[in-house]
This record gives sequence, structure tokens and C-alpha cells, in this order.
Amino acid sequence: MAKKTIADIDPSGKTVLMRVDFNVPLDDNQNVTDDRRINMALPSIKSVIERGGRVILMSHSGRPKGDGGDAKYSLKPAAAKLAELLGQEVAFATDTIGDDAGAKRAALADGGVLVLENLRFNAGEKSGDADFAAALADGADIYCNDAFGTCHRTDASMVAVPQAMGDKPKVSGFLVAKEIQYLSDAIAKPERPFVAILGGAKVSDKITVIENLLGICDKVLIGGAMAYTFSLAQGGQVGGSLVEKDKVDLAKQLIERGGDKLMLPVDTHCGDAFSSDCNKVVVDAGKIPDGYEGLDIGPKTAAIYAETVKAAKTIVWNGPMGVFEMPPFDAGTKAVAQAIADGDGTSIIGGGDSAAAVQQLGFAEQVSHVSTGGGASLAMLEGQEFAAVNLLDDK
Repeated sequence: MAKKTIADIDPSGKTVLMRVDFNVPLDDNQNVTDDRRINMALPSIKSVIERGGRVILMSHSGRPKGDGGDAKYSLKPAAAKLAELLGQEVAFATDTIGDDAGAKRAALADGGVLVLENLRFNAGEKSGDADFAAALADGADIYCNDAFGTCHRTDASMVAVPQAMGDKPKVSGFLVAKEIQYLSDAIAKPERPFVAILGGAKVSDKITVIENLLGICDKVLIGGAMAYTFSLAQGGQVGGSLVEKDKVDLAKQLIERGGDKLMLPVDTHCGDAFSSDCNKVVVDAGKIPDGYEGLDIGPKTAAIYAETVKAAKTIVWNGPMGVFEMPPFDAGTKAVAQAIADGDGTSIIGGGDSAAAVQQLGFAEQVSHVSTGGGASLAMLEGQEFAAVNLLDDK
């Protein structure tokens, strides 16, 4: 799925309309508290301005109603943080396609950067409105998609805008190119053994992922709270553990279909309350006593999973093994992360909680790739086609 990147075009004297993901957390004083997503977009932005191009950045932030705006969702703090990181002035437009955006776009000089206000302040973004998209695309010479976190969506900025660009160049930014390389290409042509580790709370969130990966992986390891739904499907006792009773039949089908490929926990670390200082007990899987709930995979499971992961040549991980934010129920997640770090396989960490876990546990630098988009990485693991990516120019 090789697509042209921003490096493949000459932006000198041209206007590049770039979709980025500046959906960053803010404190009560509208200060950016985590600038990782802005930092990740810097290589693509610098590639344009350092070669004499002008860049107009568009992004969403939060989930406003599309009725004109709410100050707490403004992209102004992100623009200020970007200026700080770039070490140069960054213009900010108080609208997306209105008078201020028009004036700031017209005034933008070569090497300049303009951030438009939150795309979702306009209802046309979520509805994929063609007129809104045409207004955004007007005057731009090149479209660049560097927002992997929304690549699985059909928002106007992701699909209708590149469509409105007609025959003009449509390329990926470096961040999207890296995500495609790892998530798409690694799954299409994995080095084997290929092992997937799936955790998190709900089987329902990962049904299609499990089904797809059972068809292409050598082993699929299950952890997190969803393991208790599988345990219930095998007739086990789950105490007060989080389960999806309406998904038990589906779990039975997945167990039958998975055979030896599907690996389930053999023991469980339980607590009698959701806290670090609760009473704790380790029991065999399916033997959780009343009054207790499963909060992590047990030590035997952690050892088996670690051995499987260490031997793998390609690893995809989405979802923690237990309540990783609350020691000692972070032990299972830590064991898997350590095994990935100790092995020599290509390791791809899906976004969301698994990305937060490797960051928190200190393993982020020891894995091959940490995805920036939880929903998008899941959708790619499901084997979904992305219209936003398909629209970009092939190499």
C-alpha cells in the first residue's frame, strides 16, 4: 500500500493543506498538558516550510456539536504550542472557511504556518459536506494527510477535501506513512511466528479483530477483562468479574474456530475490591470465588505468554492484560511488555490503553512502533479499507 509522501513533492512557493491530529488534552487554563501529537506532526510540517512552502493546518479537537464553537475545544492553545515547538510565529484563524481564515490564508508567506480553528465547529466536517470541503480545498496546491487517528473516518477533511482537490497532488505525511508501513504491510507480509496479543474490557470491541487475526496469525493471546467472557463460555466461575453475558455464545464460536491458535489465561490474579490494597488471591482460570473479581492474568499465564511473545518475529498488541494503572495488577501487562523488549521481533503497539501502558511502564523506546490511533489501528487490524488512505496518490 505504498503511497506518495510529502517528501515526494516539491512544495516550494506552494500552499500545502495538511490534515493533522492536534486533538490534545488541555488543563482548566487552556494549556496543552501533553504535546506528543503536535510533536509527531513536526517532521511533515518542517518538510514543507524548510523547502519554501506554505502550510495550512486543519484538525479537530474534542467533540463539539458543530454549531459554531465552544472555547474549551479551540485549537488556539495547540497553535501556541506549535509556535513554541517550531520556534517561529504561527498564525491562527478564528474560523475554518470564514473571513478570518480567508484573510490569514491570503497573507500567508512562503515558510509560513497557519492553523485553522477546530474543524468540528462546522457541522460540515462530520457530515462530509462537499461544499464545506470545497471551501477548505480552495486555493491549496497540495493535500497532505498526517492524521492517522482519523484515517478510518469519512469526515470532510479526510475524504471530501482530497476529492475536491481533483488532480492536484494528494500525499501522506510521515506519520501516516509510518503507520501504513507497520500496520498494513506488517500484517500483509508478516515474518513468522506472527503473534497477536489482545486485551481490554470487552470481547464486543475486538470481535472482528479476533476473527481477522485468527485467519492470519500463528497465535492469538487473550487477556484483560474480556478473558472472563471466554472463561464463562467454557463453563468457568468468574465471581464478580466484568463479563458480557450476551457474548458468551460468540466466545464459544471463537474458541472452537481458534483451536490451538487461541491462547486463553490458565490462571487469574483476583481481588475482593477494585483497589491496590484489597485482599488478593491467584486462582486457576475459571475458578474465581464469589466476592472476588479477576483484575489481571496470573503468573503462570504471564510466563506462558512471555515465552510465546519472545519467540515471535511479528507482534501486534492491542489492549492491556489487566488493570495496569493499579499495581500489583500491572504485573501481567509488564511481563508481556518486557518479553517484547527482550525479543527481536517487529512489535506494533495499538493506540489507546496499550500505548499508554508501554509509555507508563517505560517500554515505549523498546518497541518498533507505537500507533497514534487506537480506533484506526483496530480498524486496520480488522482488515478494513480506509477511503482516506485509498484517495492518496500511489507511488
